Amino acid sequence: MTDTFITRLKRRLREPLPGKEAQRRFEPALGFGRHFHQPPPDARPSAVVALLYPRDGIWHIPFVVRPVTMAFHAGQIGLPGGGIQPGESSGEAALRELEEELGVPRSQVELLGALTPIYLYVTNFAITPWLAATPHEPAWQPSPDEVAQVLHVPIAELLSPACVGTFSHSRYGIEVTSPCLRWQGHVIWGATALLLGELLEILGDASPK
Repeated sequence: MTDTFITRLKRRLREPLPGKEAQRRFEPALGFGRHFHQPPPDARPSAVVALLYPRDGIWHIPFVVRPVTMAFHAGQIGLPGGGIQPGESSGEAALRELEEELGVPRSQVELLGALTPIYLYVTNFAITPWLAATPHEPAWQPSPDEVAQVLHVPIAELLSPACVGTFSHSRYGIEVTSPCLRWQGHVIWGATALLLGELLEILGDASPK
């Protein structure tokens, strides 16, 4: 891949990451910083991946809407990912999950670098996020068991301040307001928004000024 944007991203990922301070602006209400704690020994290692791909000359990221029948994060919007299997690295797990969930062959994807991990205390997942890229839009083949819908979101729209907002929801029987990202009526919040807090800062650093 010779695209200058991807080249700038690789260079940026070799520098110190924005880390928890960038993630923290999207921390859900009543989180109390627990997403940034050291995971306990029994936490389940997992990986997710944000895949950059071109569509009509514009870079996009695919998000998945989870089926309401799933045991974890039912109906929520997230990035492709899941548990790391024995003997796998987090990067290998990210590519495997991308292929299983969206049908994107790992041979067509380049891992650009890992981002700052977070701890999802509600489900006891220790998540390592990855940024990846592919030079052509894949032939999507979403798994119906894990994906109810694929959202093809331009990164330029995610970077817009107009995308940042809040929404009200119930937690522990209390009505609270949490930060989120909004796109075409969809709400991205929780762990995915935390990861995007850092990712969007990195993408902004690498984008043409």
